[in-house]
Amino acid sequence: MHGLHYVALCATLLCPTPLLAATVFRCEDANGHITFTLQGCSEQQFVKLQIADNPTPGSGKPIPMAKTAKAPRNKARAGRAEPLVVAEQQDGCGNRVTGSARRSAMIKQQIVGGMTRADVESALGRPDKVSSQNGQTRYHYSDQQGNNRQISFDEAGCVKGKR
Repeated sequence: MHGLHYVALCATLLCPTPLLAATVFRCEDANGHITFTLQGCSEQQFVKLQIADNPTPGSGKPIPMAKTAKAPRNKARAGRAEPLVVAEQQDGCGNRVTGSARRSAMIKQQIVGGMTRADVESALGRPDKVSSQNGQTRYHYSDQQGNNRQISFDEAGCVKGKR
């Protein structure tokens, strides 16, 4: 008989009974305050029964939380105005180089007038030498083949170039 209790105990622990969904009361008072309870609502509250179901992951078909909106078609967008930019980040150089042109130049290791010192260092790395004269800074770069390159900055720290 002792062995039978052991088998029953093991079966209970290894095969737990599944939890079922519960029905709860959704109580809303005159001020719009909502309370959920298993005990019921008072007479002054509006009552609605709510099924509380929390299925375990992978236990069935997924239930969407909300309907997803379909992307607008190109035809619908054709009549709309372009978005208005309310504010944009100032680079300190008058934003003469746009974001995409800046990224493209940095990838190609090209220096364009209006880039900042940080842009130049991103594109070419730290300079081998830095010199300053009359408020203007120059970055000097040299490669292993003996080629030298220098970039001149104005007083604001922007690459000098055509404006």
